[in-house]
Parts: sequence; C-alpha cells; structure tokens
Amino acid sequence: MSATEAARRFSAVLDSVEGRGETFVVVRRGRAVARIGPARAANGKAVKELLRSSPPDPEWVTDLHELRSVLAVEERRWGD
Repeated sequence: MSATEAARRFSAVLDSVEGRGETFVVVRRGRAVARIGPARAANGKAVKELLRSSPPDPEWVTDLHELRSVLAVEERRWGD
C-alpha cells in the first residue's frame, strides 16, 4: 500500500490489523519503508527467562554502592 493510501485510510488499516490480524507493507517511491501489523503481546516472560539464564554477578552490589557514593544531589529551583 502506498504511503498516501495508508495515510488516507489509517483508521481502516488499524481496524483490519486489530480485527483480522492483517499486516500491511507501506511503500514510498517504490520502496518498502514500514510494516503495520499486530503488536506482539508482551508480558515480561522473555525478560525473566533471560535474567534467570545468566548467573548473578557477585560484584553487582559492590558496583552499586560505589556508584551511589559518587552521586551528588542536584539542588535546582523549579523553572530554572
């Protein structure tokens, strides 16, 4: 679908994506520039699996304390 057509029919395109799971390729000057399709569901499961697949870093707590020790509180007034 051309970019112009996608812009003109954007609401209908979204309805088709949401209702029927359709995917559209948007073309500009003869080149595919975007794909409009259903969003993948995200629930954090993949992130949890990734985190659990790596061993804990024993230096993490030390690094965290070190970083916190060099932070300075920035005092600023609203609007500055």
